[in-house]
Amino acid sequence: MTSYHSPNCTATEVVGHINKFDSSAACSHSKMRLVLSDEGVRNTVITNEDGQVLYKTSTPFRFGSRTTTLYKVVPNENPEDMQDNFEIIGEIEWHVIGSSVLRLHGKEMKSKEFMPRHGLLRNKRTFTGPDSRSYTWEADFSVVHLSRDGERQELARSHRRNLGIIGARRDPYLEVNEELEHMLDMVVLTFIYVEKLRMDDEEAATYSGS
Repeated sequence: MTSYHSPNCTATEVVGHINKFDSSAACSHSKMRLVLSDEGVRNTVITNEDGQVLYKTSTPFRFGSRTTTLYKVVPNENPEDMQDNFEIIGEIEWHVIGSSVLRLHGKEMKSKEFMPRHGLLRNKRTFTGPDSRSYTWEADFSVVHLSRDGERQELARSHRRNLGIIGARRDPYLEVNEELEHMLDMVVLTFIYVEKLRMDDEEAATYSGS
């Protein structure tokens, strides 16, 4: 079951979150925490806080352009089979020169058209969600966060791994407002894309400063 953090919800509202992504009875401040097994988003397993696998990514090594495949867990028809069943729902075909290609549920989108880079620091990428509304990922030096255009409310934010030297130890995770449940697949795919690019920028900055 996905864990929700609902400081402003009543007990009755929280009961509505028993299902994995039940948004029908959710209050506006509920959030999902998607935990990553590795900060390298191109090869990671994504679970809820209870350890239930939701997604995974795989990017086999190859020379030239590489492709990240996004898998999603699907219900197992055999109740005695405890293994996770996955289906491919998306891909990112990475290109250094030219536009990368994102695919989700059979739809193909070129990154420069679907998520153009903009902003004074060129650190924002805006895309149109399945609800026909515009959403913007903004990359800071160490994290990325998502908002809806024209609104100040933060709808998703990444959190880095904490080794426990200062504060409690925790794995990296993506915190997502439950109101995005209807487009969670797109949130995850676009997060993988912008976070990988942010990591490239962070690595380049680290090398240039050394």
